[in-house]
Amino acid sequence: MYEQETDGMVVRVEPNFLAAESAPDEGRYVWAYTIEIENRSEAAVQLISRFWRITDENGFTQEVRGPGVVGEQPVIHPGRSFRYTSACPLGAPSGVMMGAYSMQRVHDLSAFEVAVPLFALESPYHTRLAN
Repeated sequence: MYEQETDGMVVRVEPNFLAAESAPDEGRYVWAYTIEIENRSEAAVQLISRFWRITDENGFTQEVRGPGVVGEQPVIHPGRSFRYTSACPLGAPSGVMMGAYSMQRVHDLSAFEVAVPLFALESPYHTRLAN
């Protein structure tokens, strides 16, 4: 498990290699990652958008930006958390992901960024680790 706190928001990440969704002989490796965002601050916040930087073991990097996560822009109240699972395919047997969420406080609409910790994507087929 990977964890990082920014401005009272704790992000936890648990990646898992999906052997059944992967096809190593075709250069396709897939991971699920479950993320929990816990609000330890005093204010309700809304997740507005996401940014991901994904790098495979060969150094190929892709960036992904978009509104919300898994089709939602959740409001997370103090003392509560939001949890979701998504997936990431790579063309190599290992890599790393990192990112950030753009958030805003509900009461005054002030914006801030919450870091997602760098986390490893490792399969049983990895030849060298990108992390």
